[in-house]
Amino acid sequence: MFDIVIGLEVHVQLNTKTKIFCSCATSFNEKQNSNTCPVCLALPGSLPVLNKEAVKKAMAFGHATHATINEKSIFNRKNYFYPDNPKAYQISQFDPPIVENGYLMIDFEDGSSIGINRAHLEEDAGKSIHENGYSKIDLNRCGTPLLEIVSEPDMRSAEEAVLYLKKLHSIVRYLDISDANMQEGSFRCDVNISIKPKGQKKFGTRVEVKNMNSFKFIHQAIQYEVNRHIEAYEDGVYEKEIIQETRLFDSNKGETRSMRGKEESADYRYFPDPDLLPVIVSKEEIEAASHIPELPDEKKQRYVNELGLRAYDAAVICADKEMAKYFETVLECGVSAKNAVNYLINELSGLLNKEGLTITKSPIDAQKLGAIIKNLEDETINGKGAKVLLEHCMVSDESVEEAIEKLHLRQVNDDGAIIAIIDEIIANNEDKVAEYKGGKEKLFGFFVGQVMKASRGSANPAKVNELLKSKLV
Repeated sequence: MFDIVIGLEVHVQLNTKTKIFCSCATSFNEKQNSNTCPVCLALPGSLPVLNKEAVKKAMAFGHATHATINEKSIFNRKNYFYPDNPKAYQISQFDPPIVENGYLMIDFEDGSSIGINRAHLEEDAGKSIHENGYSKIDLNRCGTPLLEIVSEPDMRSAEEAVLYLKKLHSIVRYLDISDANMQEGSFRCDVNISIKPKGQKKFGTRVEVKNMNSFKFIHQAIQYEVNRHIEAYEDGVYEKEIIQETRLFDSNKGETRSMRGKEESADYRYFPDPDLLPVIVSKEEIEAASHIPELPDEKKQRYVNELGLRAYDAAVICADKEMAKYFETVLECGVSAKNAVNYLINELSGLLNKEGLTITKSPIDAQKLGAIIKNLEDETINGKGAKVLLEHCMVSDESVEEAIEKLHLRQVNDDGAIIAIIDEIIANNEDKVAEYKGGKEKLFGFFVGQVMKASRGSANPAKVNELLKSKLV
C-alpha cells in the first residue's frame, strides 16, 4: 500500500489591462507580436516598471486565502534559455514573495485544509507555435502578469487535487483578478506527484507534469503517473525508471511522456533584479486590499442560513460566479428560493447541457426564468406548463406572456369550467365510477388524467383533485 503525494503549482494570468512591467496591452487574439515594446522584447537599454494593479490583485488573493501578505517582497531574475523568453531570464519573485503561508478549505471527505506555501508575481513567457515543419514565436503574451500559486504537498488523490483546483479557480473568478479561462491558458497547472510506502516519512521521487489546463486531463495525468510509479516500485525498478523530471501529458493517448530533466531552484541561478526596487506595501495598502467580494464559502453559508437551501444545492450554485449571479437575479423577481433552485439546477441546466451551453450563453436570461417561475407560483400556469414554456423559450425570443398565450398554457382556475369537464368524464365512464366507489381507489388517477387530457393540461391540478373528490363520493 502506498501514500500518494501531490503538490500543485497554478499559474493564474491576472486581468490587468497592461503587462506587468510595461504598458503593452494584455488582450488576446491580436496579430502576432503586435502587443510588444522594447521592454517585453528585452531590447538593450529598456527598463521594467512594475504595474501596481498586479500587486493589488495579489494582495486580494492573499486575504482570500488567509495568508500572510509581506510588506516587503523582491523580484529576482530566474535564468533559463528557451525561445519564448527573449531576455534569457524571467522576472519572478523568489524570496520573499508577496504572499505566503495561506490555506483554503475543500469539501473532500470530512473537509480538507490545503496549505498554500506561496503566491508570487512573475511575468509570463511568449507562445511557441509549431506548424508546417516550422516553429514560430508569438511574444504578445510575454510580460503578461502571472500569479503563481504553490500549494503544500497536502493532496493524496486525483479527486482531492481536482477539488482544490476547482475551489482555487472559483476564488480567483469571484475576486475578479483573472478570467481564469483554461482554454486560453489563463489558468494552468503544473502537477507534482510522488508515492511512498504507507507509514514512510520520506517522500518518493517527484515527477512534474507540465502545463495542464483541463480538470479532466489533470485527473487522468495523476492517475497515469500514480499507476506508473506503483508498477515500477512493485517490479523493483523504481530507482531506475522513476527519475526527477518534467513530463508532458498526451491527452489523445491518456499518458505522460518525458520532456526534460527537472531543474531545482539552484539551476535557475536566482538573484535580485538590479532594475527593480523591492516591492514595499504599507499596512494601509494591505488593509485596503482586504475589501474583497463575498467568496464561495461565505455565499454558500448565507444561502443555507438565510434562504434555507440544502448545502449541496448551495454548493452547486456558488461554485460558479456567473451561476450565483444568475440565481440572485432570479430571486430579485420575487420568486421563492426553492423554485429558483429547482428550475435553475434541474430544469434549465439540463436544457443547457444538452446544447453544450454555459449559463453565460443561456438563451433564457435570469429575468425571463424569474418570469416563468412567477407565473407558476401565481398559478397562471401549472408545473407541466412551466416546463413546456421553458423549452419553448430556449428557441424563441417571445416574451413569457406572449408564449403563454401562443401555447395555450394559461391555467383554468374557474370551478364551473372544470366541473363541466368532470361531469362529462363521469358520464362517459360509469363503469369505472362504479369500480372506484366499490373500493378501487387507484382509479382516481385515471379520472385526473382524463380531466387533464380533456383540458389540454390547462386545468389547475389542485382544483381538479379537489373537485373530483367531491364528485366521486
